[in-house]
Amino acid sequence: MANVHTPLFIAGPTASGKSALALALAEKFGGEIITADSMQVYRGLDIGTAKPTAAERARVPHHLLDVCDLHENFDAAQFVRLAQQAVTEIQSRGNLPIFCGGTGLYFKAFIAGLGEAPASDTALRTELEAQPLATLLAELETSDPATFAAIDRQNPRRVVRAIEVIRLTGKPFSAQRADWQPAAVDPALAARYFCLKREPADLHARINVRVDEMFQRGLVAETEHLLTHGLAENRTALQAIGYRQVVEHLRGERSLTETVELVKIRTRQFAKRQFTWFRAQPYINWLELKTDEPVASVWHRMRAIL
Repeated sequence: MANVHTPLFIAGPTASGKSALALALAEKFGGEIITADSMQVYRGLDIGTAKPTAAERARVPHHLLDVCDLHENFDAAQFVRLAQQAVTEIQSRGNLPIFCGGTGLYFKAFIAGLGEAPASDTALRTELEAQPLATLLAELETSDPATFAAIDRQNPRRVVRAIEVIRLTGKPFSAQRADWQPAAVDPALAARYFCLKREPADLHARINVRVDEMFQRGLVAETEHLLTHGLAENRTALQAIGYRQVVEHLRGERSLTETVELVKIRTRQFAKRQFTWFRAQPYINWLELKTDEPVASVWHRMRAIL
């Protein structure tokens, strides 16, 4: 590797092959992986988040996994702080920091800095959370059509936060997101920022296999266990695809077969939103992976860009 002191970033939609590539590169170049995933930070959310297994963690050191309990909150500011600490520690050992994950906001916050969003207002947040989602969406559509068009409308937490910021600042949430400008990006980091993509049919097939494996490994039992440890009270964690649908299944809202198919649909929709996010970033190096392409082939293409 040309420069062990500069982190490497591997992003992309769920099931695109990020983890396998990061593991292989870490083993080849003496790297350690910093996970950029907003759900894998929670202890206990293992199967449903496709968290690296114990065997994978034994192969390569991983950072920013299992850093908080379900009753705690975690945000991009905490991610940046912990990621910077991890980078310093990894570099002090002469190793290569490799960021790997699908949470676009975390990559952007680390590479381009955090935006100037106001701190949460407890009273306002409580007021908004008590309102029906349909009412919140109607307000968002009126006050900020751009955010309304792009936001995950099935995620109350994100809708509440968008409206909270709009009310606190008097400005559209989308305009504040736009405060991150390419000029603020560290060019040395941007040059090493890669995003994986696959043909839709290939990605959908990989998602279907992953979801089937999650249920075979015990996603339902894991969700039942987590419900006794605060999952239902954590609005962020409960939005994680898979857990939310299994909770609804456990409440009798649909059969297990229907739940498995719904998780596949929601995961495909989530992957599409992830791709849309990354595509909007002007400083990403795109790598389109072919079905069953060897990691060595992907690395040779990365090296040509680097």
